Amino acid sequence: MNDTPNNFKRSSLNGFSASFIDRAHNRRKDDEWLRERLRDPSALFVSVWQSNLLFAGDAAPHPAFLSRDDLARLGVDAGSSIFLGLEGGRPYFAVDVTRSDSKLPPGISQFGEFKDLRAMSPLLDSKDAALLAYAKTITHWHGGNRFCGYCGSPTVAASGGHVLVCSNEECAKEHFPRTDPAIIVLVASGDSCLLARQAIWPKFRYSVVAGFVEPGENVEDAVAREVFEETGIRVREISYHSSQPWPFPCSIMLGYTARAERGRISLRDRELEDAMWFSRSELTEAFEQGKLLLPPKVAIAFHLIEDWFDSEGTIRLKDLHSPLVPPP
Repeated sequence: MNDTPNNFKRSSLNGFSASFIDRAHNRRKDDEWLRERLRDPSALFVSVWQSNLLFAGDAAPHPAFLSRDDLARLGVDAGSSIFLGLEGGRPYFAVDVTRSDSKLPPGISQFGEFKDLRAMSPLLDSKDAALLAYAKTITHWHGGNRFCGYCGSPTVAASGGHVLVCSNEECAKEHFPRTDPAIIVLVASGDSCLLARQAIWPKFRYSVVAGFVEPGENVEDAVAREVFEETGIRVREISYHSSQPWPFPCSIMLGYTARAERGRISLRDRELEDAMWFSRSELTEAFEQGKLLLPPKVAIAFHLIEDWFDSEGTIRLKDLHSPLVPPP
């Protein structure tokens, strides 16, 4: 029997991770092929406005995809859209409708309302959440790279919007989408795990330690550094768990587990408001008494905690109920 963890399966359980769409990497370099996809009457467009996504329906909110004709009626140029990929032959595009005056395109309210993806994600199926996250991330990159970082000239889109090329022929630098790597780690010691909270989070919310990978360090070094900087705890036996695209605005969360000696916690860099060791029984009691709020299930942080909690004992995290979180 193979006991090796299936990291691919683990990652697929994290929010925004459903890789159902064919990104057509080689085809999107063909301008004529892209124009044909834009003319396809079945093509659907994901609208983004100030990093928010368009949703329809109040009782059961769902993404409001627009057609090319819808965009034309709104006065939005479909030619400025970014090719996302194909599903069953249907092309999908992202289009940023944010205007220089920050106003909504007139008439777009008939199709729905722009809402924050983080708040809406628990209501979405995995495929829709992944597609909206993809659209949000790549439009954010476009918005921040309208000018070449080498010479300052305007950039122009190529490869369906997956490359931005400097318009200055003497420079002509190609710019590719960037994703910021960040680590997130469940630190365990014996029957306890280390959870922490930031002051801006909802009351009682605790999660695992996370932070960005810095230039010149490998990911495991970033895990050890972030845990020590934030809590004063030195970790060992670092193991990879899974990953998650995190479109707030454009990160990839690299999930790890680590072992440590249960030592005294020191909030060294003042980024955290609190950090505590929780045994499984302490976590259960605090959660069921409404004194602990865990990360949302869409977050990799929840799955790191869940896998640790479920790895021993007969109680599963999903079977616990809190007055702060209504049962599913």
